Parts: sequence; structure tokens; C-alpha cells
Amino acid sequence: MTDTQNPVVEDCLREPIHLSGAIQPHGYLVSCDGSDWTVRHVSANVEALFGVPPEELLGKALSEFIPDDVLHAIDDVVAGEEANGVAQRACTSNIGPLMTVCDVTAHVADDLVHVELEPQPFRVQERAPTSIAQSMVAQMGIGDDGSGFFQRTAEQVQLLTGYDRVMVYRFREDDSGEVIAETCRDGMEPYLGLRYPATDIPPQARHLYLRNRIRVIPDATYAAVPLVPPFLPDDQALDLSQHVLRSVSPIHLEYLGNMGVVASMSISIVSGGRLWGLIACHHGSPRPLTAAVRAAADLFGMFVSMRVAAREQEQTMEHYESAQRVHEKLAQRLSRAPDFDGALIGELESLQGVLACDGSAAWLGGQWHTCGRAPASRNPQPLLEWLRRQGHPAVATADAAADWNVPALGAPGLAGLMAINLGTPRDWLFLFRVEQVEQVRWAGEPKKALVVTDDGERIAPRKSFATWRETVRGRSVGWSASDLRGAQRMQRVLRDHRSRVLAHGDPGHYEHRHVRQRLQDQKLRLDGAAALLDGLVHLEERDAARISDRIDRLEEDLRMLMGRSAAPPGSAIDPSRDSAGALS
Repeated sequence: MTDTQNPVVEDCLREPIHLSGAIQPHGYLVSCDGSDWTVRHVSANVEALFGVPPEELLGKALSEFIPDDVLHAIDDVVAGEEANGVAQRACTSNIGPLMTVCDVTAHVADDLVHVELEPQPFRVQERAPTSIAQSMVAQMGIGDDGSGFFQRTAEQVQLLTGYDRVMVYRFREDDSGEVIAETCRDGMEPYLGLRYPATDIPPQARHLYLRNRIRVIPDATYAAVPLVPPFLPDDQALDLSQHVLRSVSPIHLEYLGNMGVVASMSISIVSGGRLWGLIACHHGSPRPLTAAVRAAADLFGMFVSMRVAAREQEQTMEHYESAQRVHEKLAQRLSRAPDFDGALIGELESLQGVLACDGSAAWLGGQWHTCGRAPASRNPQPLLEWLRRQGHPAVATADAAADWNVPALGAPGLAGLMAINLGTPRDWLFLFRVEQVEQVRWAGEPKKALVVTDDGERIAPRKSFATWRETVRGRSVGWSASDLRGAQRMQRVLRDHRSRVLAHGDPGHYEHRHVRQRLQDQKLRLDGAAALLDGLVHLEERDAARISDRIDRLEEDLRMLMGRSAAPPGSAIDPSRDSAGALS
């Protein structure tokens, strides 16, 4: 049983972390009816700010507790905002009877206006977030989107926030992650190059990173503050996905504690609508950040995301154009070939240039043909069985040898497989990639441990992050979304051209064979006509001689045509001439 098959692990991976029903204690939450600003939910700690217990705020107008200028600023932020949008900074103002200086943030969700208030120890004159972000962007330079770009990214965020450690963390195809850039204070153990398993950041957490680009925990040793009431009128929990103050999973807090991290922040890097990575920040003591600094970090994160997305798009286009050139030349050669299947077999090496791979094979008409690194066995039955389990899709892929590579195939060292259907369940093109043997440096042993509690077993965050080395085998470079699109285009072209050839004949070999058949049929018709003439004894001798002479001339024409039909494809044969037409 793998980690993800363990029911305890699966429960952890499905933990509804956006429905925590609590906030972090460094701020306050007031949620109001969007139509009349009546207070519907508050955090249990609001008495410290407003001087009245939570129950006394519920059902009251927000204007009784917040100044009009702050209400106008909130209204400006949420006016026209789509539901479940990103929380926006409204203003910084004095709130409550003690005139506490608070950063005010607001957004709309569940037909409620959610107002979050974060006290600041003192009012500071900060530069505008846009000005801060522009200065950071100016330091990044242009034209370099490689490791140097990400290193400067980490350095700029550290200058902005003052965290002990700032890392750029990139997700891999299997959702594990790797630190690709890092800056940290002197004396700290570096994490650069370390790999983290996918379970460290489960799917629901990655989804929230997409929805909420900035996540800050000023003090991971906090005690969560519950909401009053915790549920909506329909008994559903309040969705806190977009809340700046949302309390995070206790498992995550324990994870941070095991790393010696007290304060953290993450900035999402998004490319093509997916979570590409994170700018992850750690600090060894509590470290609050103002709303202005968070806003600047958010703007800078969007700049980094745009650079990453632009570079990925550029690489995709370069790959596409290169593959398209090979694809077009290949299609032209196949379209002119007298025997399509034979030509396809001859082009197996060229196909490897369309979709980068190390070997190829074709299973056509019950015959097995290979090129490059391919299974040694001439019986592809295990591959066909794998395709059956996949439901015989038009294109199927795998990047792990364990999924398909059985000993009977004789394919040691191969891990990546792409299968492309050629029109029938028994005709396939296969592409293969060799395994990539990696020496991986994990941040601690990647397997999760289970601990026994009063409620049974539960997953426990790893306690050790000491480098743990592992040799990873049996996996190839993953098939990308671009590879899959290219394979789907190729599949349509090959399938359609091959089906036309088989259905209507090719202007080469298939047409030549068709003409010979027609001429043979015509000869049979002439032989029949000659036999018929022999039976027409009642004809006048003159008429019989005329018909016999005509048949002789037609037979001579037929012998000439039969001789010409034996010429190579492309010879001047006119299949429209019908030698038997004179007798029809």
C-alpha cells in the first residue's frame, strides 16, 4: 500500500483547510450582509478592538463601530468585485474606542462583505506598494529568465520582507518540489537543490495557493480564534479561502515547528493557470508584515509569474515550430509514398524528431517494426494489454516503467511510453523514452510517518529535514502538455491519411494494382465475346469476319495495355480507357 492509498493519509490530503472556522489572532474579522452592512459573523476576539463582546456586534450595522471614511474605503474596494475575489487593502485607519491603528482589508464571498482588521504597533510612513514593486522590478534586469533570474527574485523578496531565508520553490511534474534558488542569513544550513515530496503541499493547499497568492503566518505558535457563529444559516462552514487571517492546518503549523520556523510567508508563482511554484519565506522569530508590504510582494509575485509564463510560452513555441517543420516534411513524404504503411515504417527515425524520444516502433497489420531504443521482443502483446486497460484512447502516455514495462518485452532501461493509434484497435505507433537515473537530495526522508493518538492514527509531519539521499530509477522525462498536443495532431494526420489510402487507393501502388485488375476483367469480357462469336453460326460470313477482326484488334490493344500496366507506378496509364466499350 502506497502513502496515498493509506486511508489516514487520504484523509489528510482531503482535509478542508479552507473551512477551518477560525482565524489567526493577530487580527479581527467582521463579516456583513452585502445588502445592508448588518454584521453576521465576527471573530471571538473582537472585544479587544471594539470594546463589546462578539454577541453585541451581531445583527448591528457596521457603521456603529467603524467610521464613515473607512466604510467608504471598504465600499470602494468591494464595489463591482466578483465573488470570491482576492482580498484588497482598503486603507489604514484608527478603529475602536482606543483608536487602534489598523490595516483594513476587504473582499466578497458567500454574499458577505468580509472586513479584516490588523492592528499595527505604530503608524509608519510607507511608500506606496506600486512604487515598492516598481523598484524591485527595476533591479531584476531583462533577458535572463534562468537561474540568475530566480536568485535575484529571492534576494529582492528578502530585502523587502527581512526574512531569514527566502527560497524559490518549483513544482515538478509529479507535484514534488525542488528549491531552485535561495538566499539566507549567515550560519543557516542551505536548502538549495533539496527535493520535497508532493505530500508536503497536498492538492487542496496547492489549490488555495492559486486562489490566494499571498499567505502570511506572523507567528506559527499562535492559538486559533474561532468565529461567532462558525456556520452560515444553511449550516455550511464559512469559506475562508480568500481571508488574509485564515487559520492554517495544525499539521502545517507542526511542520513549521519541526523546521524551526516561527514566521513564514509564501508568494504564488502562476503560469498558464497552474501553480508553477512558490517564493517561500521563513523566519526564526515572530515577524508581522504590513498590508502595504504584502501588497508590494503580491505585485512583485505577479511580475515574476508573467516572466515565467512568457518564458514557458516562448519555449513551447520554439518546440512547436521545430516539431512542426519536421512534421510537415514527414507528412509530405508520406503523402507521396506508393505504400503508406511501408513509408511509415521507413520514417520511424524521423518521427522521433517530431516528439523527442529515444526509440519508436510500429505495430501494423500484425507486423512489429522498431527503430532506436525499443523493446527487443517481437510480440507487443503486453503493450496492447496496457492499452486495453487504458480504454484504447487515441493517445496514451506513461513515464514510469512500472506502469507498462514487463520483462517479456525485453526493454530494460525504458520508462517513458507514448502510444498513438493509427485508426484501428490493432494498428499503433509507439514512442519510447529511456529512464532518467537521478541522485535526489530530499529534505528528510520523503515517506510520511503515522503516529498513534487518542483518536487513532494520524499523519505526522516529518521531524527531520536532514539531507536524505536516494537514487531514483524507472522514470523518464515526463510527457509535457505540448508533447501531448503534438501527438494528438500527429494522430489525426496519420489516421486520416492512412484511412483514405486504404478506402480509396493511393495514386501510386494501390492505383496501379487497381488498373491491372480492371484490365484483367476486360480480358475476360473479350474472351467471353470470342466464345459467343463462335456460337453465332447463323451470321453472314462477312459480318462474322468483321466482328472477329474487331476482337483481334481489341485483344492487341489489351496486350499493349497489360504490358504498360507492368511499368513502375507513375507510368502513363489511362484507366479511363475501356477496351470493352465497343461491345457494351
